[in-house]
Order: sequence, then structure tokens, then C-alpha cells
Amino acid sequence: MKQFQSDKEAADALFQSVKTLNQEISKVIVGQDEVVRLVLTAIFSQGHCLLVGVPGLAKTLLIHTIASSLDLSFNRIQFTPDLMPSDIVGSETMDQSRNFQFVKGPVFSNIILADEINRTPPKTQAALLESMQEYSVTVAGRKYDLPRPFFVLATQNPIEQEGTYPLPEAQLDRFMFNITLGYPSFEAEKQIVKNTTSGQKATVNKVLHSEEIMAFQELVRRVPVVDNVVDYAVKLVHKTRPNTGMAAPVANQFLEWGAGPRASQHLIVGAKCNALLNGKYSPDIEDVQAVALPILRHRIVRNFKAEAEGITTEKIIQDLL
Repeated sequence: MKQFQSDKEAADALFQSVKTLNQEISKVIVGQDEVVRLVLTAIFSQGHCLLVGVPGLAKTLLIHTIASSLDLSFNRIQFTPDLMPSDIVGSETMDQSRNFQFVKGPVFSNIILADEINRTPPKTQAALLESMQEYSVTVAGRKYDLPRPFFVLATQNPIEQEGTYPLPEAQLDRFMFNITLGYPSFEAEKQIVKNTTSGQKATVNKVLHSEEIMAFQELVRRVPVVDNVVDYAVKLVHKTRPNTGMAAPVANQFLEWGAGPRASQHLIVGAKCNALLNGKYSPDIEDVQAVALPILRHRIVRNFKAEAEGITTEKIIQDLL
């Protein structure tokens, strides 16, 4: 891996690498530029993503394509009602010499696609909790470190709610971003149909390997932030907390619960990364606003009045911004 003389040189290299990444990803993924931006922001910020969208919007293909453009190991876990925790983390088995040995599960990979994560019971969902937070798993009292870098990119279908187990707040809070995928535009869908119904198959080239990604993750942490940007991020989170001294009127009116301190942390790290991805060396308030919606979306809980009046979480966040 190339050694950079300064953080400025490393920041320029990250900016160029992300431009190349976007070109490779766009060979396969059409019309989801904002989603790709957010997923890459999460990866370089050492965060996890929850992608919510109706079937057929290429959530799985998107994650697979991003994994292909990064020289990282990739595993897909299809979450089903009968999935057990050992199916994710692995289990101890007895070998021919009657000794126990640990057989690693699919979680031992750099990128994990947790497909339809809300289709499995809470006990199995919780098996991902330790790995997402601690980057390790514990089996039979022994701790095993996961390969780094490590990301969980989970998908969820918002319409078929029969037979699903909604993610508890503690699990949701582990995800840096909650990204909603919308339908493609008419022109984008035309291009998707052309690409997928011809015999041509796009080849995605690998752009970055694990050491480079980890170096860029450390670079993001070192980006300087001025106090007024930190003040803005923390005030924004405080505004979401109803019936507290800094609560916004819209929070008092429509929210049951506000966001916790992890939201403030993610706003600053996300703003730093967003600045670098746009060729800047330090974030400003616009960078905080660019990541605020997916960071706050799953961390605030609407009250009955908001649900009765059809006030969406997105509308509340826009009012806070």
C-alpha cells in the first residue's frame, strides 16, 4: 500500500478512489447515486447500514456490487424464522479425535449482507449485536475476533409485515444509517431494463483492498472539526428529545422519544466522511445536514398524535433541520 506524506495527500487519494468506485458501481447500479453515497460514507466511517425498500429495487445487487468493487470477503446470510444464532456465528463440533473445534460461521467475513433481517426471531437478531459493536463473537466462553474491516449491510422489506420481528431499538441504534430506497425514475428504469435484458454482463473491477480501506477509516477520524459544527450536530440531536430544555416544538408535539448520544457521534463522523468524499478537508454544517436524515430516521419514535395525523419521521426531521 502506498504511504502518504500527509493527511491532505491521503484525503485527495480517497476523493479520487471514491470517484473510481462510483464509476465501477454505476456499471451495474443505475439511478441510486444517493444510496451508493450513503453506503460508501458508512463504510469509510466504520458504520453499518440498514436498507429499507420494497422487493425488486436491487438492494442485494447493490451490496454485492459494492463488495465486488472492494477487495473484501463477502457473505450473504438469508434470515428466516428457523435461523439459529449458531448459523450466523458458528459452533463447536467434535472432530474424529473427540476434541472440540470451533467451526466459523458466515459472520467471519469483511462484508455481511443480512438479507431480510426482520424475518428472524430476536434471539438470532441478537447474535449480530456483539459482532456489530465489539467486532468479535463469543462461543462457549471463548472470544473470537472478526476480520477487519467489518460491515453489516442489512435489508428489510417494509410492506410484508406478517411473520416478521421488528428490530428492537437497541439493535436499530447499532446501524449508523437507515437508508430508504425509492422507485427508480422513468429514464433510470429504462436503462435498467436495457442493461438486464441484453446478453452483456458488466465486469466490476476491484478498486480498494482492506489495508487501504482501514487507512482511510483512520483518516476520517483524524479530520479536524470546528466547534460550531459540533455545536450544530449536538443541538440538532437535543432538539429531538421531547420535554427537555432544548426540545424543538415539533418534538414536543409529535415525538415520544428522541435520539441518544450515538446519533451525535455518527453525525460528526458522517459529516467528516461526507466532506472528504466531496473533496473538502473539514466538514461544515451542510455536511452534517447531508447525513442527518438517515442517521436520525431510526432513532426517533413518533407518538400517537403524529401517527394519527400522518406526520412522517422524515417530515419531523426536515422541520428540525
